[in-house]
Amino acid sequence: MARGDIPQDSYHLVGISFFILGLGTLLPWNFFITAIPYFQGRLVGANSTTGTLGTNHTGPADTFNFNNWVTLLSQLPLLLFTLLNSFLYQCIPETVRILGSLLVILLLFALTAALVKVDMSPGPFFSITMTSVWFINSFGAVLQGSLFGQLGTMPSTYSTLFLSGQGLAGIFAALAMLMSMASGVDAQTSALGYFIMPCVGILMSIMCYLSLPHLEFARYYLAKKSQAQAQELETKAELLQSDEKNGIPNSPQKAALTLDLNPEKEPELELEEPQKIGKPSVFIVFQKIWLTALCLVSVFTVTLSVFPAITAMVTSSTSPGKWSQFFNPICCFLLFNVMDWLGRSLTSYFLWPDQDSRLLPLLVCLRVLFIPLFMLCHVPERSRLPILFPQDAYFITFMLVFAVSNGYLVSLTMCLAPRQVLPHEREVAGALMTFFLALGLSCGASLSFLFKALI
Repeated sequence: MARGDIPQDSYHLVGISFFILGLGTLLPWNFFITAIPYFQGRLVGANSTTGTLGTNHTGPADTFNFNNWVTLLSQLPLLLFTLLNSFLYQCIPETVRILGSLLVILLLFALTAALVKVDMSPGPFFSITMTSVWFINSFGAVLQGSLFGQLGTMPSTYSTLFLSGQGLAGIFAALAMLMSMASGVDAQTSALGYFIMPCVGILMSIMCYLSLPHLEFARYYLAKKSQAQAQELETKAELLQSDEKNGIPNSPQKAALTLDLNPEKEPELELEEPQKIGKPSVFIVFQKIWLTALCLVSVFTVTLSVFPAITAMVTSSTSPGKWSQFFNPICCFLLFNVMDWLGRSLTSYFLWPDQDSRLLPLLVCLRVLFIPLFMLCHVPERSRLPILFPQDAYFITFMLVFAVSNGYLVSLTMCLAPRQVLPHEREVAGALMTFFLALGLSCGASLSFLFKALI
């Protein structure tokens, strides 16, 4: 139960707001990759009235390699701004970062929607789209990091709600695609309706963020952030003074524990305490979590090397019809996002294998097998590799295991890393894992060019 002086989240409005904000942070990435067939239709010369959302136009001879470039230019900004976040977050106020990012993303998505109505040759259309992808994801990276900073002062339940919103962004994009395709309207109107949906989602995110200062529960916790620095300085001063006087360890909790421990244990505590003075060493933390971090890099490298660059090329082996038209949106994007979300949710019930097990690196390495498996699925236009798995059931089975394992192993590694370090080192461990997450995404996006060329 919360203390009486802590306000309540009336009608769960703050929780709903952070859920929608989480949804808004990953809508751009998901809406762009889910609409890959539409963009490819425009880039092979089809104009805006004939390029459809569902028809797959890609192949190894695709001049623009749209699916590869959209993946790479979506992930590089995340890596870049992960490296620059300390500088940016100190120089630019939080409100400016969040509201400014949301407004820029909204304007660029409005431009993408407007381009549906504009007849344009493939070259300029590709350049404008790639520029939009870069800037949308750059501001998305700033937005995501800033919101995680706000969540750090709130109860962990709100971080879970935010992450749940992010997990459902892909499902929302896939369902929006299916609704647009099944609407029965012409291709141009269908595409326009599809790209208007994320604009509505971003507008809702803006309204949710603007509502937070008017909610007492949010004001109570967000006010702690401005007080944290002063409290930290005050605590450090008190601890230093305590050390000088009587040698009590640099932590109120440890000081309390010292009174209850046997005399033989005290020297051991005194030996450990110097490690906790000052800022934790990044190198020491990395030495403790390097294997878990490498597993995270490997998981995302494998995933982004084939999804969506290769998986979006797979078509149904059945005769043309409704199923073949809806096959890729359902079996690639919707299925992946649903199973990935399920895999991430499993870590709420159990964490296996644990951080000391060598089984985790083995499971991560086995995921490399998905690369040849997807490359040998039913991609009609190919020049090198044969089709060994032509039936739709093969692709669906591979995608099920691929998506669940991605969600579970990503969530598992992110949960295990903080358990491998001391409590005061967990913040550094989290920052390192965020960097390696971005590194894995960028590596996978880069490798997708090679794997597509090999088909």
